[in-house]
Amino acid sequence: MPKIESFEKYSDAYDEWFEKNQEVYESELEVIRQLIPLQEARGLEIGVGSGKFAVPLGIKIGVEPSKKMAGKAEKHGIKVYPGVAEALPFSDADFDFVLMVTTICFVDDLVKSFKEALRVLKPGGCIIIGFVDKESELGRQYAAKRDTSKFYKDAVFYSTQEVMLCLEAAGFSNLKIKQTLIPGESKKTIIDGFGKGAFIAIRSEK
Repeated sequence: MPKIESFEKYSDAYDEWFEKNQEVYESELEVIRQLIPLQEARGLEIGVGSGKFAVPLGIKIGVEPSKKMAGKAEKHGIKVYPGVAEALPFSDADFDFVLMVTTICFVDDLVKSFKEALRVLKPGGCIIIGFVDKESELGRQYAAKRDTSKFYKDAVFYSTQEVMLCLEAAGFSNLKIKQTLIPGESKKTIIDGFGKGAFIAIRSEK
C-alpha cells in the first residue's frame, strides 16, 4: 500500500519545510543536478511530490500516488501519472533517466521498484537516487523521531550499502556516488563517495 496518508494531510507542511530549510534543499538539489545527464534527456521522477526537485531540474513527467501532492506538481507544469514505484504506468525503454529523491523510504519493495525503473529506462539510461543515509547522524535523528514525525512514521530508512545491494540485485551497474550535508562543513560542500555526508546521491546505469 502506498504510504500517502501524511502527504494527503500535510501537503502544505511538506512545502513549508523546503522554505524553512532553503540551504539544505539547495545542497540536495545541487548534488542531484551533478549526476543528471547533461544533454537533452527524457526524465521521469518517481514520487514527484509537489515538484520540488522535478521543476528546477527540468523534469516534465512524474509518478505520484498522493492526489494532493500531484495537484501541486501539475500546477507547475508537470504531467503527473497516478501510480507507485513498483508498477510504473509506462512502456519499456521509455526514459533516458529516472529520479527518486527521498522516495525509497516510502516504497513497499525496494528491489521491485528498482526493477521497474530499469524496465522503463532506455539502454544506457540511468537511475539517480537521493536519500538520507540511515547510518549518518541525521539519519539516526530521523529514525529516533519517526514515531512523532508527520512524514516519517511509516518510513523505512536505508544505508548506502543497502541501497547499492538493491540496485545490483535489480540489474543496475556502474555506480557513482556523491554526498553532501557533511557535519562541520559548509552545506554547499559536495564530495564523492559516502560515509561522511547525511544526504547521498547515487547514479547507476542500465
